[in-house]
Amino acid sequence: MAEQEMKTANETYAGFLSLLKTGTILTVIVAAFVVLLIAS
Repeated sequence: MAEQEMKTANETYAGFLSLLKTGTILTVIVAAFVVLLIAS
């Protein structure tokens, strides 16, 4: 039972990390775009 819960928790955590990475990259791109807009 506990083994199955750990497997599920690890999958959830991996999904969360990939979402975090994607969100961070997207935020950096949007921020750079906004800075370029303001600078021009």
